[in-house]
Amino acid sequence: MAKAKENPNYKVIAENRRARFDYAIEDDLECGIILEGSEVKSLRVNSANIAESYAMVENGELWLVNSYIAPYEQAKTFGHDEKRRRKLLASKKELSKLWSETQRKGMTLVPLVLYFNHRGIAKLKIGIAKGKKNHDKRATDAKRDWNRQKQRLLKEGL
Repeated sequence: MAKAKENPNYKVIAENRRARFDYAIEDDLECGIILEGSEVKSLRVNSANIAESYAMVENGELWLVNSYIAPYEQAKTFGHDEKRRRKLLASKKELSKLWSETQRKGMTLVPLVLYFNHRGIAKLKIGIAKGKKNHDKRATDAKRDWNRQKQRLLKEGL
């Protein structure tokens, strides 16, 4: 059977691996991001960081704060600010859900992955998360270690 060709447009730009360790992710949401031309060019060469950034709902709009997109060298006069706030695109229904989650339940909005989708459009996956305590992190580590050990035993036994 022929293997499906991988889409050349799909590409992960930046991933926040630390988020899954520090936060318990309840739900996630894919949203668009408003970028300038030099930011898109810079993202195409994989120069972004979302590890220390967060999202927030302010005045009925969703914003990505403290994300870093490196300046694009060829855009001398029409460059961009590296750490500017970027507006995220989500529907009104999703915005109201995010706002209620963060206000009532004490959750935070953590960016998980910045990527180009299959159509070549920049997207950001945001997680609705609750911060973990140290004992929760230890339990997660123990569970992950046990799963690894279990897989090894099953592999050796078969």
